[in-house]
Amino acid sequence: MTAILSNLQATREAVAQAIKAAHRNMTDVRLLAVSKTFPAEAVREAYQAGQTAFGENYLQEALDKMAVLRDLPLEWHFIGPIQSNKTRLIAENFAWVHGVDRLKIAERLSAQRPPQLPPLNICLQVNVSGEDSKSGVAPQDVLQLARQVMSLPHLKLRGLMAIPSPANDTAAQRIPFAQMRSLLENLNGQGMMLDTLSMGMSHDFAAAILEGATIVRVGTAIFGNRNYGELK
Repeated sequence: MTAILSNLQATREAVAQAIKAAHRNMTDVRLLAVSKTFPAEAVREAYQAGQTAFGENYLQEALDKMAVLRDLPLEWHFIGPIQSNKTRLIAENFAWVHGVDRLKIAERLSAQRPPQLPPLNICLQVNVSGEDSKSGVAPQDVLQLARQVMSLPHLKLRGLMAIPSPANDTAAQRIPFAQMRSLLENLNGQGMMLDTLSMGMSHDFAAAILEGATIVRVGTAIFGNRNYGELK
């Protein structure tokens, strides 16, 4: 058994245990394998182990992998910060975008999404911990941005995404995730019918699942430690 296969199995078991602890259905949570900085061969190996959804932060690296892996029916998620000059390639090549935090980016993605493709699934990134170093819309501004994004063609607003400040224990980890759940409930109270909370990574996905995560983004626990090098 390869390391990636073994790690994937262990991660799936841990996700299943967290779902059971949260008294939720196994179909409620999707595992997104974060393959940034790892080669196409690692993605292919994970696919052979049954994983089909992959998250990438670096556009050129992702496009290179897509070219190599075009023979596989993969679902690609862009989860990194989005620069205005890269929106066209993101709109043309990804099924999901998890990091939209301002209207300008959403408008460009909408205008540049090829009409023959399904609507681009969008999650609004929320700076739930209020960190200056992180992207994301402020919690109090989520409703306004959500309304604006929902009005754009070629996009489908699915929900919210966050990367909270690290915390060492489950109780502390749950606090920002609970805030995210409350924000989504508030949006749905406005009739938005959103279904996605993209939150939780290798170190805290169990806490995120307890608070309603529907997509957990796991990289290190599947692929191992990263060497970032000179990726852009």
